[in-house]
Amino acid sequence: MEFQDYYKTLGVQRNATQKDIKQAYRKLARQYHPDVNPGDDAAQEKFKQINEAYEVLSDADKRKKYDTLGADWNRYQQGSGPGGFDWGQYTRRQPGAGGQRADYDFNGGDFSDFFESIFGGIGGARTRAGGATGTGRAGARTAALAGNDITSNVDITLREAYSGARRIVTVGDERLEATIPAGVKTGSKVRMAGKGGRGAGAGQRGDLYLVVNVLDDPQFKREGDDLIVEVPVDLYTAVLGGEARVPTLDGKEFIVTVPQGTSSGKKIRLRGKGMPRLKGEGAGDLLARIEIQAPANLTDEQRQLFQQLRGMS
Repeated sequence: MEFQDYYKTLGVQRNATQKDIKQAYRKLARQYHPDVNPGDDAAQEKFKQINEAYEVLSDADKRKKYDTLGADWNRYQQGSGPGGFDWGQYTRRQPGAGGQRADYDFNGGDFSDFFESIFGGIGGARTRAGGATGTGRAGARTAALAGNDITSNVDITLREAYSGARRIVTVGDERLEATIPAGVKTGSKVRMAGKGGRGAGAGQRGDLYLVVNVLDDPQFKREGDDLIVEVPVDLYTAVLGGEARVPTLDGKEFIVTVPQGTSSGKKIRLRGKGMPRLKGEGAGDLLARIEIQAPANLTDEQRQLFQQLRGMS
């Protein structure tokens, strides 16, 4: 019966933290998951070993027992199996059981002989304070391992980010409809609980995370929750004052007052007309940036008038 170094299986040090162990497991599980490697027996065996290692090292009690038995594993083998090795030093007393000694009780699964001997059927049987349950693999329950979280990228337009959008995403062979809320930004994550990788045994399914990328818009520029749009204004309105039309992402228009003497680049703020806030009430602002357009194809009379104005300045 081959000893399995669970730390080596996950690629972590023996003093690794639970966070290190979890990160290593998730990385390897994504790499060797059967859904990613269909028909690859070697990958499936590796995935089984990864799950077995994580089943032990992610549980404080199991990890402690594994670390303790590791030093005596060779002596256990040389003692002709469980009958030739004193397991008494590794048992604990169940509270409220009248002081009766009982072995550690762990959920088993389709794991290696080493795992079964240590955690699934020590001494040929697993005992509780109330007596024996199953033996070896026959008495081991399928381990409940949660499925992996899955991350998928999705592109949406700025106008879709303004009003919200829907997308069809595929996980394995399953098609899912995702709702993307209004106000999302590039990098926002939309969580679909229970729509990720399938778990083992009775383990819950993982989550699906959609990472949003908001595409640039040819007309509107986004800054946080604010929007900026260029508004062309003729020279006469800029000099004398007047009105201008400001478009919005939802297809509407607002009339704003342009003060006399407005210079190109000045911004007129329309409060609450920007992007809706993803987490919170209200919306950002819409900034109309004035772009003065000089008149073209002047008549001789118009050109003379401009020359006169220049001479007066």
